Amino acid sequence: MLRNSVPSMFTVGNLFLGIISIILVFNDKPELAAIMVIVAMLLDGLDGRVARALNAQSEFGKELDSLSDVISFGVAPAFIMYVVAFRDASLVNEPTAWIVTAIFPICGALRLARFNVIAGTPGYFIGLPIPAAGGVLCTLALFAKDLNPYVLLVSTLLLSYLMVSTVKYPNFKKVGIPKTAIWLTPIIVIAAVILAVAFPGTLSKMIFVPLVLYALYGLKKNVRILFRFGRRRSRSYEESVKRRL
Repeated sequence: MLRNSVPSMFTVGNLFLGIISIILVFNDKPELAAIMVIVAMLLDGLDGRVARALNAQSEFGKELDSLSDVISFGVAPAFIMYVVAFRDASLVNEPTAWIVTAIFPICGALRLARFNVIAGTPGYFIGLPIPAAGGVLCTLALFAKDLNPYVLLVSTLLLSYLMVSTVKYPNFKKVGIPKTAIWLTPIIVIAAVILAVAFPGTLSKMIFVPLVLYALYGLKKNVRILFRFGRRRSRSYEESVKRRL
């Protein structure tokens, strides 16, 4: 019984940090709020691996994970972006800010629902995973003073689209944890929390770089495919014209 509960503890921790993140951003602590989302990403990455290592996978854990992810990586990052970049921005009217803020967690929920019912390509996710999208959004918000609000609006919409798109992203979740190393996971989490609280702003902005590169990786790959498809169509069109002549 305890063995089956261990992965759910990580998932509940993920949910807890997502709620704390929302509270922090509305208390004018966006850097700590973003860090809570980042640590929640760590817990989200561990719960599945711990479940597989303990052979404690269940439908309950799967559903709990999805519900937690909507809050931690959908709602929380959207509120961080709204509070930091949209709420007091003179260039963005309120209805637009509300709609864009709502679209992000909605697309995240759709992404999770599709993930639960449709089998993906082995080794790949179909659509940008919501933890990565939420991580990019909440850390991007920390650059709000240096970026135009419309850039942040477009970025939010782009991340929302990538979640529900058919763009393929590498799946690293299959990398497991040996049973002998499970006892290290609480130490890793505690160390991550200590570092996060000690260096909230610096750590968040450092993590932004690999996250945004991951988000752009799939986009770049699919742009190449579109270019190849366009070239093939143009070649076939030229060949058909030549045949007619």
